[in-house]
Amino acid sequence: MKYSIKDLERLSGIKAHSLRIWEKRYKIFSPQRSLTNIRSYSDVDLRKLLNIAILNRNGLKISKIALMTSTVLEQEVIKLHKYSNDVESVIDRMTVTLLDLNELEFNRVITDLLFDIDFEELVMDYLFVFLERIGVLWQTGSISPAQEHFISNIIRSKLIVAIEKIPVPVVYKSQKFLLFLREGELHEFGLLFINYLLRKYEFRTIYLGQSVPYADILSIQKEHKADFLITTIINQTGVEDSDITYFNRLNIDINHGRILGIGKPFFSDISKFKKVVFIESYKTFREFIREL
Repeated sequence: MKYSIKDLERLSGIKAHSLRIWEKRYKIFSPQRSLTNIRSYSDVDLRKLLNIAILNRNGLKISKIALMTSTVLEQEVIKLHKYSNDVESVIDRMTVTLLDLNELEFNRVITDLLFDIDFEELVMDYLFVFLERIGVLWQTGSISPAQEHFISNIIRSKLIVAIEKIPVPVVYKSQKFLLFLREGELHEFGLLFINYLLRKYEFRTIYLGQSVPYADILSIQKEHKADFLITTIINQTGVEDSDITYFNRLNIDINHGRILGIGKPFFSDISKFKKVVFIESYKTFREFIREL
């Protein structure tokens, strides 16, 4: 795959201006050039840059890094990984596994992290940050749909396995939660993680998952009378009116229970949604359920 210098900037977090200076001063790349003198970079160039970015963010000067062979560069990165859980460095490691479609190495990154942090922190501090980067890369064409699907399915599987490992409590807490995504919405990482948190804190959940028809939500809620209905705010289309209309319908049609919208709403006037509570972050949601 070929990458532009803007692709390298998005993937590594290093400004294109700096990359041009490094290329000219330290000869770290030898990009191909088109007939119109436009640079293009290879997978090898990108992997090298991600390793350079990791070392540079951890205090090594580019002048020193530029003298390293590719083998020494990789060895220094591996050595650094044993002692550092720096978020950007970990995200760079994950990005390399994405580019290589290397599930084994991605699992190794996760295992390394879980020596020092628990699963909740792994998801909130690392995996969601990584997924945000993937979203940008996919939208800008810097990665292929196949690469996005590859890594997304691995992360989804890990969330499902983590939920299944939670022991069933002897007695559930009194509140019951109904979890769903609106019809047409398929991005369920956030909803799966909410289900994980609720199960871990011993709440009963009814997990409906992706793309649930509106009539089914009303029907199930009428029968099961959950105390809270939860959906996430993703708004892939960026159409503000669709969010306003959806939450307004829920606010009118739900007679029992409160509605939780997880994520930052794309509209400012939320006062008219009397039954809806908007919670902007997963850490805030965790504090919310801890206090129930």
